[in-house]
Order: sequence, then structure tokens, then C-alpha cells
Amino acid sequence: MKECSELIDLYELAVEENNKTIINDSFNNLKKLLNIVKKNEIKCFLSNETDSLNAYLEIHAGAGGTESQDWAEMLRRMYMKWSSNRNFTTHMISEHKGDEAGIKSSIIKIVGEYVFGYLKSESGIHRLVRISPFDSGARRHTSFASVWVYPVVDENINIEILDKDLRIDTYRSSGAGGQHVNTTDSAVRITHIPTKIVVQCQNERSQHKNKETCMNMLKARLYEHELKKKEEVSKNLENSKTDIGWGHQIRSYVLHPYRLVKDNRTNVENTSPDKVLNGQIDEFLESSLYKIND
Repeated sequence: MKECSELIDLYELAVEENNKTIINDSFNNLKKLLNIVKKNEIKCFLSNETDSLNAYLEIHAGAGGTESQDWAEMLRRMYMKWSSNRNFTTHMISEHKGDEAGIKSSIIKIVGEYVFGYLKSESGIHRLVRISPFDSGARRHTSFASVWVYPVVDENINIEILDKDLRIDTYRSSGAGGQHVNTTDSAVRITHIPTKIVVQCQNERSQHKNKETCMNMLKARLYEHELKKKEEVSKNLENSKTDIGWGHQIRSYVLHPYRLVKDNRTNVENTSPDKVLNGQIDEFLESSLYKIND
């Protein structure tokens, strides 16, 4: 690589002349060059058919009421922060608030370069251990939430959906109250009976627009479903969704009695959980890509 060769020549010359300024500049330029090489290396691993697509990210609180619902909202914020750090765009598709705090579930659409490729390994159970802010006795609690990521399917891909296979329900959108409460049944939930896949949308005031978004999501889910069947991993992913609890977590976020985030698949660890929860998750995403391509 020409740039690397030139940097080495410049560094050796600076060492001979004991020019500390140029030596420091050479180190800084080498770091920049290594970052460029790493980004290109990562992109080599993003070569699957769906890796370049945008993604739907779905989060569900596990059992445990307010604790798990608050954890689900923390995860939602983490992924939205990660998206913002990369200048990706996020769109809220549907969200159901918790009874006291947090969220019961949330679906967001993330638009950007290779979003699905980066996030596809995030599907699974995420575990939090902390001193509960909702426990007057300040006891330690363990909470679980599931994350499910699937690609936004290209409109040119033909997915056959039969009307007889669909159950379409409408309901009133939930809101914060006041003048913006939706008083019509504009929210839409569609169940694909053969696969039992359920999608829902309530972010638009128009039932027609919510139905259109639901159909796009269903198309994406069915496409993902067929891909996973071909790859013979659909069973494992579905199992990870059905049991949001012990023994199924892909990553643990421990805030007490010590501070550590550990990925159970790659063994990558980070001792700064605050930074991770603020969207700095690239090391986990990249290590998963390396492992997938081992």
C-alpha cells in the first residue's frame, strides 16, 4: 500500500533526525490509515444478499413488569444513539408504553448504509443486572428483553401474500393524552396465519398508511423467514424469541456489583457500560461479524 510505505519512509527519516513533531504526526496518520483499512475489512464481511438493506428493529420487554419494561426502553435508546452516531435515520413504527415506566414493546425502522448487516447479530435476549431504581429496598434485580432484527425488503423482490392467509385487526392508537389522542381505530395489526408472524403499526393517523407500513413489514418478515429456513437457523432464532429469560441471553450488561458488558458468543468485554448504553456498540457488532465469517 503506497500510503503505508510513504509513512514508514517518513517515520524512519524523522527518527534519524530526531524530529519528534514528524514522529507524532506519523503515528497519528498511521492510526487514521489503520481505521480506513479496518472499515474496508469490515465491509468485506458485509457481502450477503441482505446486508446492504435497511432494518426493522423490534424490542420486547421480558417478564418482570416495570423492571424489564425500563430495560427495554434503555435498549431502544442504545440503538437509537448508535444510529445517530452513524448519521443513520430512525423512524418509530409502533410503541407500547409500560404501565409505570419504560416500554412493553417498540418497533423502529433504521435507514442507512449496511444497517441490517451490522445489526443482524443483535437478535436474541439481552440481560441487565443492576440495583433497581424502582425498589425502595435498593435490591439487585436481573431483567431481560428480546431484540429482533430483520431487513427492509427491496420493493423489487416479489413476495406472494394471499388475502386468505391474513387476519387484519384495527384498534385505537395509544398516545400521551391531550389534544393529540387518536380517537379513531387507525392502528393496524396484521397476522400471517400460516407462519403466525404478527406486525403492527400505529405511528400514522391514517389507517390506510398504517396498513401499508404493516404490509411492508410483513413482506420483510416473510422474506427473512424464507432466508432463515434456507440457512437452517430459523429454529434457533425463534427459540431465542420465545423464552425471554435465563440461558438464552446473547449479552449481559452488569451495573452491580461490578461494571461489565460481556457478549456471550464472542467473549468480547467492555468495562464501561455507560458508554455501551450510550450507543458505543461497534466492538460487539464487529466481533460478531468476524465470528460469523470464521
